[in-house]
Amino acid sequence: MKKILMILAASTMVISPMVTAQAEAATHKTVKKTVTVKDGKRVVTKKTTVKGTGTQKVVRTAHVATKQRWVKGQHFDRRHAVNYRVISNPRAYRLATAPRGYHWVRSGNDAVLVGVTSGIIGAVIGNALLR
Repeated sequence: MKKILMILAASTMVISPMVTAQAEAATHKTVKKTVTVKDGKRVVTKKTTVKGTGTQKVVRTAHVATKQRWVKGQHFDRRHAVNYRVISNPRAYRLATAPRGYHWVRSGNDAVLVGVTSGIIGAVIGNALLR
Protein backbone atom coordinates (compact mmCIF):
# COMPACT_ATOMS: atom_id res chain seq x y z
CA MET A 1 0.00 0.00 0.00
CA LYS A 2 2.86 2.37 0.84
CA LYS A 3 4.47 1.68 -2.54
CA ILE A 4 1.26 2.64 -4.40
CA LEU A 5 0.94 5.89 -2.47
CA MET A 6 4.60 6.74 -3.17
CA ILE A 7 4.12 6.06 -6.91
CA LEU A 8 1.00 8.28 -7.02
CA ALA A 9 2.77 11.11 -5.18
CA ALA A 10 5.79 10.92 -7.52
CA SER A 11 3.59 10.86 -10.65
CA THR A 12 1.65 13.96 -9.54
CA MET A 13 4.93 15.82 -9.05
CA VAL A 14 6.01 14.93 -12.58
CA ILE A 15 2.65 15.61 -14.30
CA SER A 16 1.59 18.84 -12.51
CA PRO A 17 4.16 21.16 -14.24
CA MET A 18 3.02 19.85 -17.64
CA VAL A 19 -0.64 20.55 -16.88
CA THR A 20 0.03 24.09 -15.63
CA ALA A 21 2.18 24.87 -18.67
CA GLN A 22 -0.65 23.81 -21.00
CA ALA A 23 -3.15 25.90 -19.04
CA GLU A 24 -0.92 29.00 -19.28
CA ALA A 25 -0.41 28.48 -23.01
CA ALA A 26 -4.16 28.22 -23.62
CA THR A 27 -4.85 31.59 -21.98
CA HIS A 28 -2.43 33.52 -24.22
CA LYS A 29 -4.25 36.38 -25.97
CA THR A 30 -3.04 38.67 -28.76
CA VAL A 31 -4.99 41.74 -29.91
CA LYS A 32 -4.22 43.49 -33.19
CA LYS A 33 -5.92 46.76 -34.12
CA THR A 34 -5.98 48.37 -37.55
CA VAL A 35 -5.96 52.14 -37.11
CA THR A 36 -6.53 54.70 -39.85
CA VAL A 37 -6.34 58.48 -39.69
CA LYS A 38 -9.36 60.43 -40.96
CA ASP A 39 -9.69 64.22 -40.62
CA GLY A 40 -6.79 64.29 -38.18
CA LYS A 41 -8.43 61.72 -35.85
CA ARG A 42 -7.32 58.14 -35.24
CA VAL A 43 -10.11 55.66 -35.96
CA VAL A 44 -10.01 51.92 -35.18
CA THR A 45 -11.49 50.17 -38.23
CA LYS A 46 -10.69 46.51 -37.52
CA LYS A 47 -9.88 44.61 -34.34
CA THR A 48 -8.49 41.03 -34.42
CA THR A 49 -8.19 38.87 -31.29
CA VAL A 50 -6.18 35.62 -31.28
CA LYS A 51 -6.45 33.24 -28.32
CA GLY A 52 -4.23 30.24 -27.73
CA THR A 53 -0.99 29.04 -29.26
CA GLY A 54 0.17 26.10 -31.31
CA THR A 55 -2.56 24.02 -32.90
CA GLN A 56 -5.45 25.48 -30.89
CA LYS A 57 -6.03 29.05 -32.10
CA VAL A 58 -9.28 30.96 -32.00
CA VAL A 59 -9.40 34.08 -34.18
CA ARG A 60 -12.11 36.73 -33.81
CA THR A 61 -12.38 39.72 -36.11
CA ALA A 62 -14.67 42.64 -35.36
CA HIS A 63 -15.25 45.56 -37.69
CA VAL A 64 -15.87 48.77 -35.82
CA ALA A 65 -18.50 51.13 -37.21
CA THR A 66 -17.09 54.59 -37.79
CA LYS A 67 -19.00 57.85 -37.55
CA GLN A 68 -20.50 58.72 -40.94
CA ARG A 69 -21.28 62.28 -41.96
CA TRP A 70 -24.66 62.16 -43.63
CA VAL A 71 -25.57 64.61 -46.41
CA LYS A 72 -28.94 65.40 -47.97
CA GLY A 73 -29.39 63.48 -51.24
CA GLN A 74 -26.91 60.76 -50.24
CA HIS A 75 -27.96 57.09 -50.10
CA PHE A 76 -28.39 55.94 -46.47
CA ASP A 77 -26.63 52.65 -45.68
CA ARG A 78 -27.48 51.36 -42.21
CA ARG A 79 -24.26 49.32 -42.02
CA HIS A 80 -22.33 52.60 -41.67
CA ALA A 81 -24.68 54.03 -39.04
CA VAL A 82 -23.60 54.05 -35.41
CA ASN A 83 -26.40 52.94 -33.04
CA TYR A 84 -28.93 52.55 -35.89
CA ARG A 85 -32.59 52.66 -34.84
CA VAL A 86 -35.86 53.72 -36.45
CA ILE A 87 -37.47 56.52 -34.40
CA SER A 88 -41.05 55.47 -33.80
CA ASN A 89 -42.07 58.57 -31.79
CA PRO A 90 -40.43 61.66 -33.34
CA ARG A 91 -42.41 64.07 -31.13
CA ALA A 92 -40.46 62.80 -28.10
CA TYR A 93 -37.31 64.24 -29.70
CA ARG A 94 -39.03 67.46 -30.92
CA LEU A 95 -38.94 66.29 -34.54
CA ALA A 96 -41.69 66.98 -37.06
CA THR A 97 -43.81 64.08 -38.24
CA ALA A 98 -42.17 62.41 -41.23
CA PRO A 99 -43.89 62.97 -44.60
CA ARG A 100 -45.50 60.06 -46.43
CA GLY A 101 -42.85 57.65 -47.72
CA TYR A 102 -40.19 58.77 -45.21
CA HIS A 103 -39.23 57.81 -41.67
CA TRP A 104 -36.83 59.19 -39.06
CA VAL A 105 -33.73 57.11 -38.31
CA ARG A 106 -31.18 57.45 -35.54
CA SER A 107 -27.48 57.32 -36.38
CA GLY A 108 -25.43 58.09 -33.29
CA ASN A 109 -26.86 61.39 -32.00
CA ASP A 110 -28.08 62.47 -35.44
CA ALA A 111 -31.67 62.29 -36.67
CA VAL A 112 -31.83 61.40 -40.37
CA LEU A 113 -34.99 61.58 -42.54
CA VAL A 114 -34.75 58.64 -44.96
CA GLY A 115 -36.99 57.56 -47.83
CA VAL A 116 -38.51 54.16 -47.01
CA THR A 117 -38.23 52.61 -50.48
CA SER A 118 -35.34 54.54 -52.03
CA GLY A 119 -33.08 55.05 -48.99
CA ILE A 120 -32.29 58.63 -50.08
CA ILE A 121 -31.67 61.11 -47.25
CA GLY A 122 -34.17 63.97 -47.14
CA ALA A 123 -32.85 65.85 -44.10
CA VAL A 124 -30.18 65.59 -41.41
CA ILE A 125 -30.40 67.13 -37.95
CA GLY A 126 -27.10 66.83 -36.10
CA ASN A 127 -26.96 66.21 -32.34
CA ALA A 128 -30.76 66.15 -32.06
CA LEU A 129 -30.83 63.01 -29.91
CA LEU A 130 -28.65 63.84 -26.95
CA ARG A 131 -31.10 62.34 -24.44
